[in-house]
Amino acid sequence: MHVFIDFEASSLGKTGYPIEVGWVFEDGRSENHLIRPAPQWTDWDERSEAIHGISRDKLADEGTAHDVVARRLIEALAGHRVFASAPSWDGKWLSALLRAAGLPRHAIRLKDTELAQHESAAAILTGLLPPAERMLRVSAILARVRSDGEARPVRHRAVADAEEELRRWREVKRLAEEEASAAI
Repeated sequence: MHVFIDFEASSLGKTGYPIEVGWVFEDGRSENHLIRPAPQWTDWDERSEAIHGISRDKLADEGTAHDVVARRLIEALAGHRVFASAPSWDGKWLSALLRAAGLPRHAIRLKDTELAQHESAAAILTGLLPPAERMLRVSAILARVRSDGEARPVRHRAVADAEEELRRWREVKRLAEEEASAAI
């Protein structure tokens, strides 16, 4: 099953760390976790806090221990295809979370959300259009969804941003199905 994931972080610096993770399955089930920092995590950027709105005090009061979140993440996501809109950044936070919990940093592998979109649209249109035309239509669908998505506000909260990625993937599939219906 496809799963879309997003992280918020303490900073974008080299020693930044994950403070929130959220994921949503293609069937709509979701989880969100504030992450109480590991003892060695100290980097904090007030500019990042201004963007996501999560304070250190909120993490201390409401966050779940980083190792508990890491184990839950692996339990929930193992065996699924996990996608992120920024896999290099989200992968950095995922790796930091897993390493701090003493877990293998590659226990969950992230793929780019655009790959999920492309694969789904192409699968719907396969056999209905010649390959070159199919690829043009898939590219046009992805460009349309990307453009529409850029007009929507980014919440900078993990599960809300993961839900937006799910919405975009579903929109790609809907538009591909429209193209398929028109091709029949």
